Amino acid sequence: MSRPDSARVPILRLGDTLVTGLLSELDDTSAVALAEELTARIADDGARGVLVDISRVQIIDSFVARALMELSTMAQLLGARVIVAGMSPAVAVTLVELGIDLTGVETALNAEQGMAALGWSKTGSGSAPGQPTGDGMSA
Repeated sequence: MSRPDSARVPILRLGDTLVTGLLSELDDTSAVALAEELTARIADDGARGVLVDISRVQIIDSFVARALMELSTMAQLLGARVIVAGMSPAVAVTLVELGIDLTGVETALNAEQGMAALGWSKTGSGSAPGQPTGDGMSA
């Protein structure tokens, strides 16, 4: 059931940050393709940050977890910071049960907190989109 073009995960650029989200089911081939495409985009776009939203992922295996670790390492080598946001309790439990330590992978509870960690803030009175609020967080 692989659909190369339609199965691609969109990658959005917001300033110097790339934002993407994993679908509920990510197979090994798609995980490798995503890592390759993201690293190419980091280099091409000069991205300084990457947010990967995994809130729709309910099941993760060791290969996909390893792909996330490798993506984080490759991004760091290219000068970008990766934050994985939205990990469900089921995925966290699975990773612990499998003995997988996501060394070097930063996490955030949700995409909003991940974007705040990358220097983005909510828009509102007095702050422009993408501008830090001073403390990196907004109420």
